[in-house]
Amino acid sequence: MSAPVRLQYGALPHRPSATSGRDIMLITSRDTGRWIIPKGWPMRGKVGWEVAAREAFEEAGIEGDTEVLAIGAYHYAKRRPGGRSLTCRVEVFPFGVVSELKRWPERHQRRRQWFAAEEAASLVDEDELKSLILSVE
Repeated sequence: MSAPVRLQYGALPHRPSATSGRDIMLITSRDTGRWIIPKGWPMRGKVGWEVAAREAFEEAGIEGDTEVLAIGAYHYAKRRPGGRSLTCRVEVFPFGVVSELKRWPERHQRRRQWFAAEEAASLVDEDELKSLILSVE
């Protein structure tokens, strides 16, 4: 019997690129330092896009406009204590960044950085997330 897939919501922070297309902001994970997008567990009283916006603020220190419809989802294995892992499905909401804050809750735990969409896609591990990054126009 396989374990259930756990749902999370994620924000895909983007802005117009100075050259062409879109820039994507990635953040580092707290445990491994891998490049990821802000994401989190469902919250009581909040719908998916609201959770994504909250995670963007807490994890990346950004504010902006979150689209209310997800552009897709990706799956990943979340490492748990004791060597176990959970399979998570992350529904992804485009997040147009309006401002970057100097102070935010997880600023001492993560790095944030802008990348051209193609480079951002090459830095994340999950193939489904790579495709979502490249789909943002």
